Amino acid sequence: MDLFIYPTLSEPVKTQLQLHTPNDVALVFRQDLPESEQQAAFQQADALLGNPPSDWFDNGPARLAFWQIDSAGFDKFSGVKTSAQVANMGDYFAWPCAETMIAGILGLYRRIPELAVLQSRSEWIGAPLREQMQVLRGKRVVVLGTGTIGMAVKQMLGGFDCSVRMLARTDPQADLHSADELITELPETDLVINCLPGTARGFVSAAVIAAMSPTCVYANVGRGSTTDEPALIDALQTGKLGGAVLDVTETEPLPTDSPLWTMPTVLLTQHTGGGLPNEDGGKVAQLLRNLNRFRAGQALENAVELGRGY
Repeated sequence: MDLFIYPTLSEPVKTQLQLHTPNDVALVFRQDLPESEQQAAFQQADALLGNPPSDWFDNGPARLAFWQIDSAGFDKFSGVKTSAQVANMGDYFAWPCAETMIAGILGLYRRIPELAVLQSRSEWIGAPLREQMQVLRGKRVVVLGTGTIGMAVKQMLGGFDCSVRMLARTDPQADLHSADELITELPETDLVINCLPGTARGFVSAAVIAAMSPTCVYANVGRGSTTDEPALIDALQTGKLGGAVLDVTETEPLPTDSPLWTMPTVLLTQHTGGGLPNEDGGKVAQLLRNLNRFRAGQALENAVELGRGY
């Protein structure tokens, strides 16, 4: 079996992989090949780690049987046709993404960015800020998406005694299943947390944003393409929305002239939501677990269907 490693790995992580890969699996590292030979080596792969350009799949690889995507999102592969078993890194990134959203929301509610600026100026305001503070405890929340990130967010919110409703278009266990149902719910919602994949492009439309209450906070750790960003900016600028925590934006890096940079009710976390120490080491560990499961005929962890987006 030839296992093609698309991402560039550090030497310690490469060594980790080499030490724990079964002897009958040949490792082919893209980073060790001249650029002119990389795609040809990919075409011979039986197994794959990483996210190569989607057009590399136009002519194969014909033997590909197992593919470990090394990210949570994989919407750029929605049109890829393959008979391989495919898994993403959903569980691995779900908890840090959920923590980022909770941290950002708490930051806005407790005015942490403003307090940090005051600290940098050695400026004490204190008591007048107290009445401007909000609490997360007991908030009414709608989480968009019932994947691993959405479910991790829901579990964390349980610790704050929040009332949580879940939306998913095809999950029968979700509370809401359409934009129309969501719009009906929004006037009484304090917090909307978007964990949708890129296949839900434009789901948070201008109509959805307009249905949110003026005190509602919108958080997005899914994909920037799922949100009508001009409508979101307008709602924030005109006071029709209480604030936003955005890990993702329509264009990344966010253009320097975007109004989102300077809005006091917006917290930008710059697509760091899934950040972890030794990320590549964790990805390799996930690869090895799933490779062993694949070879044993067992179900993969975080198995996904490319066309469905989850």
